[in-house]
Amino acid sequence: MLTHIGTQTIETQRLILRQFTYQDDNAMLKHWVSDEKIQSLYSGPAYVTKEAVKELLDKYIGSYEKKDYYRWAIILKENGECIGQIAFFLVDSKNHFAEIEYCIGSSFQCQGLATEATKAVIALGFNQMNLHKVQISHKSINIPSKRVIEKSGCTYEGTLRDFFFMDGQYVDRLYYSILRSEFENSK
Repeated sequence: MLTHIGTQTIETQRLILRQFTYQDDNAMLKHWVSDEKIQSLYSGPAYVTKEAVKELLDKYIGSYEKKDYYRWAIILKENGECIGQIAFFLVDSKNHFAEIEYCIGSSFQCQGLATEATKAVIALGFNQMNLHKVQISHKSINIPSKRVIEKSGCTYEGTLRDFFFMDGQYVDRLYYSILRSEFENSK
């Protein structure tokens, strides 16, 4: 049976994954939330003003009181700045699975940080929430995200063809997952 625990702080070697605070606004604007390319790959709009970021933070912070809400600010330990986010944006309590989404600022990509965060959230899902399966997807044009997913131990499941319409063209959505048994065998 799935156990809802809410967004709890997770610490990794280089990161702290924690609830968002209003003090994250400047780093969010600087590192990722105002970057149209990052946000489009993540399927989110760009937030270019402090007011827009505050509205986004209102939504995130207001949802933390719910035990079935899971969204973490990705904080770089070396400077305490928010460099991205990761979430279980879909949690299916009946079928015991959750789906991860993440984005990380372009200056912090290809350094293993997104993989580190993803592995930590997967571990929390299996070890503390009792999930059976964690799934994750990426747009076919986002090759760095594919590498994150594969390094996190996930297996390719299939492609939803022409799922997104971006910049005048259709883009596929590729799905991957990891089962509890696979996660336990990888330890």
